Amino acid sequence: MHEKALKINDLVNNSKRIVIVQPDNPDGDSLGSSLALEQILGELGKDVYMVCGANIPSYLAYLPGWDRVDQEIPHNFDLSILVDTSSLSLIENLTKSKGVLALKSKPMVIIDHHSSEESIGFSTVLLKEDSAAATGQVIYELSKYLSWEIPQPGKNAIAAAILSDTLGLTTESTKSSTIYALAELVESGVSLSALENARRDYQRKSPELVHYKGQLLQRIEYFYDDRIALLIIPWQEIEHYSPMYNPAVLALDDMRLTTNTAVSVVVKIYPEGKVTGKIRSNHGRPIAAKLAESFGGGGHDYASGFKLTNNPNIEELKKTIINKAKELLDAPV
Repeated sequence: MHEKALKINDLVNNSKRIVIVQPDNPDGDSLGSSLALEQILGELGKDVYMVCGANIPSYLAYLPGWDRVDQEIPHNFDLSILVDTSSLSLIENLTKSKGVLALKSKPMVIIDHHSSEESIGFSTVLLKEDSAAATGQVIYELSKYLSWEIPQPGKNAIAAAILSDTLGLTTESTKSSTIYALAELVESGVSLSALENARRDYQRKSPELVHYKGQLLQRIEYFYDDRIALLIIPWQEIEHYSPMYNPAVLALDDMRLTTNTAVSVVVKIYPEGKVTGKIRSNHGRPIAAKLAESFGGGGHDYASGFKLTNNPNIEELKKTIINKAKELLDAPV
């Protein structure tokens, strides 16, 4: 990290207006990382703007500051920092038309921890620490190395990022360094119980959502002796329910907890030929990243995703997903 950290420090020192970009599929790690950097860079006297090409899901509203994330890149900035992805396809909503030209016109730093994703060729500094369990952990270690002060809200955001991507320190990506980082954050004032209580409060669901979840669970299809779970969500449902809760998240945990299920896939269908996939693997057969790579995506071994924009035939896509998942599940460990 030494040389890249110093380059990042120089870029930050020479910039006044900094844009923090997160992927089009925001999650707890990407939002927590953005909020933490907003606090850290603000403490350094920078004007900081957070940007995401999609609406922040309502289930992440427990993180204070989520409503400061805009959907458009500002006209004037000196530096952009992309967090929690290094893939151009995952910031496609922002790079349409002149968006990519804006990012190319100024220095870009990428801070990520996904080893499977391709890297944007025009970035100035790529800090990709695949040994870290979350991008929030990378930002914490970078801040320590550079002696950047982390205000308390930033510490809370980093802790939330780490807990989100490790499912509460339970995934195999959780290393001793992850636990040490979280322990130091707790020692400095982070309350894990307060974070969890806030998260649970925002996970409360209306009766309408509970009934909809029941419909989703009834539509789950199982294949290959129940080792593969698959769910399709059409645009009409996404449009109606997303302001209340991410439909994919409503069903994924139950899909993962099905007896014998090794991999769960939720496919969401959008207008204009766009399709996204959210993939979760269970312990023992972590194929999520490799399955996502088959469709141009990436992520963790246990949590990953992909995006297609070529108007795929959904039935053919289902067959391809099932066959590729079978192949990966049967491959030697």
